[in-house]
Amino acid sequence: MKLNFFNTMGRSVQDFKTLEPGVAKLYCCGPTVYNYAHIGNLRAYLFDDILRRVLEYAGYKVDHVVNITDVGHLTDDNDEGEDKMVKSSRETGKSVWDIAEFYTEAFFKDIDSLNIIRPTVTPKATDHINEMIAMIKRLEEKGFTYEAGGNIYFNIDKSPDYGKLALRDRQDLHAGARIKVDSNKKNPHDFVLWFTRSKFEHQAMVWDSPWGRGYPGWHIECSAMSMKYLGEQFDIHCGGIDHISIHHTNEIAQSEAATGRKWVNYWMHNEFLIMNKGKMAKSSGNFLTLDSLADDGFSPLDYRYFTLGGHYRSQLQFSKESLSAAARARKNLFDKVIRLKGETNNTPSSIISQEGQIYIKNFQEHLSTDLNTPRVLGELWLMLKDVGLGSQDKLAIIYEFDKILGFNLENLEEVEAESLDSDILELIDSRNNARKEKNWEKADKMRDILLEKGIIIKDTPNGTEWTRNV
Repeated sequence: MKLNFFNTMGRSVQDFKTLEPGVAKLYCCGPTVYNYAHIGNLRAYLFDDILRRVLEYAGYKVDHVVNITDVGHLTDDNDEGEDKMVKSSRETGKSVWDIAEFYTEAFFKDIDSLNIIRPTVTPKATDHINEMIAMIKRLEEKGFTYEAGGNIYFNIDKSPDYGKLALRDRQDLHAGARIKVDSNKKNPHDFVLWFTRSKFEHQAMVWDSPWGRGYPGWHIECSAMSMKYLGEQFDIHCGGIDHISIHHTNEIAQSEAATGRKWVNYWMHNEFLIMNKGKMAKSSGNFLTLDSLADDGFSPLDYRYFTLGGHYRSQLQFSKESLSAAARARKNLFDKVIRLKGETNNTPSSIISQEGQIYIKNFQEHLSTDLNTPRVLGELWLMLKDVGLGSQDKLAIIYEFDKILGFNLENLEEVEAESLDSDILELIDSRNNARKEKNWEKADKMRDILLEKGIIIKDTPNGTEWTRNV
């Protein structure tokens, strides 16, 4: 299957071709483990999961690396603000090491509950300090660094194409000199590779280095760890769009300065999750976690379904109402799968009919065109409503779609699906047939009977959805 992805480097949809035939090397910016991941953060990892599933579906062996930032990382990406780990330690009374371990486990629990495939490697920054120091020394030997105020900085003026990912020109970069910044910097957009105590006193996480006892800047960890596990050149680097202008720009500058060649071929970025007209963020307090959604009665898979309904490069507006709609659709899908399993004795077609193959073809086209999951969901519901397809074909097609959708439908148990009794399913079918025949009086009667049995019916473009009247 030929794949086409939107490459932020070039701002265009491009044919995907790997450096090594049959192997896709993928690096995704991971969590800073000082607090729970909010659902906006988790949208990024759901996007990464879909990308990985599509790559594997297309036949690639995927080497997937996600870093764990357990070294203090400032509240501002531009070397300003307070250390997030120290701030969390002060507020909770726990050590920074305990905080990092606790929230790392919480992160893995979240991604497991969302059916996100765990990365091939999840390296911790604190385990790779030596690799970071070695890379800084490499940059130093090539003349890309300078020392000021006890810290080691990367000199962006030595990098002629600095800012190419963010489309920042040299004039704009130097105009920033009018802004009040770190007085140690030669250029306000230079960034720290290594902090020492001259910058932050009494830091909890510090290591010996050629420049003094201290700790690494945030940007260097991704470059050092990605190169260790994927090599000095690899295929795809992912992250949120907020990483484009600073973090990923700085990663590119230091990585290509160190190696003297192109670092990454494809840059893919997901858009924000928006709540109350603002970006979901811990710093603003404008965020929700999976646990808070569970408190409102939602499953993590309801949120997975919700995110699939928006293209990864489009902002996704979150509300309890929109999540409720996704939850109803997800439950409706699970119920249909349970019913199809019953009708077929869980025996999908081994060879899908020509009519069914049309849906598979469309499914693959939607995926290959920059991961268009909203179109995939639309195709799924269109297939389920196709009266010309047999139950075995439908079940086989659902299982094929689910290789990407990731609901683990082949192992779905009836209790998980909150399946309806057969008599209620028959009433729903009778009502649907009445609607097709435009027998509105009979359809209304069936609706009233269902309501008496505690089932609320809603007609949508994706078919009939139901909820229990609790």
